[in-house]
Amino acid sequence: MTEFGPVAWPPAPIGTERPVLRESEARDRAAFIELFASAEVCTYLGGPRPRDELERAVPEIPGRRPGLFVVALDGAMIGTITLLDRRNAERPGHVRPEAGEAELGYMFLPEAWGCGYAAEACAAALDWFADALPGEPVVLCTQTANDRSMRLAAKLGFTEVERFEEWGAEQWFGVWSSVPPFS
Repeated sequence: MTEFGPVAWPPAPIGTERPVLRESEARDRAAFIELFASAEVCTYLGGPRPRDELERAVPEIPGRRPGLFVVALDGAMIGTITLLDRRNAERPGHVRPEAGEAELGYMFLPEAWGCGYAAEACAAALDWFADALPGEPVVLCTQTANDRSMRLAAKLGFTEVERFEEWGAEQWFGVWSSVPPFS
């Protein structure tokens, strides 16, 4: 991961109306394992990983890295958001000639789906990012077959840049910016 300059990590917990975005803690380990072992969650992410493999591989405090927020509801992890990862220049989909844009990623446990938590938490993460790195665009890539992710991208204000084939599926690639376009 390429660092994003002077962004201090971790930030103070970010509260929304319902969920809180915070740094990972040891109590989140079981939820991390559940996320990556879930066939539902990983349908569009290459499939689930075996639970026994995850039990061996996941550290005591998982996800402890810059740009990874745990999304918690009443203290319990319901998902994750990543935001400081730079998009790899070798992958298709970019909005700058030099590539390396910040890419939004998210995973939520199925019991949190359909409640608006992802939209609320991702909007808060994007607001934090806009304050931390004003004018820096954020990109998002999802399979067009992933209806939930496509709806979330639209709700968050991502606009389509292009579609392309990657990993054997059609991908939707969009951009979000805190800077309004010129009128």
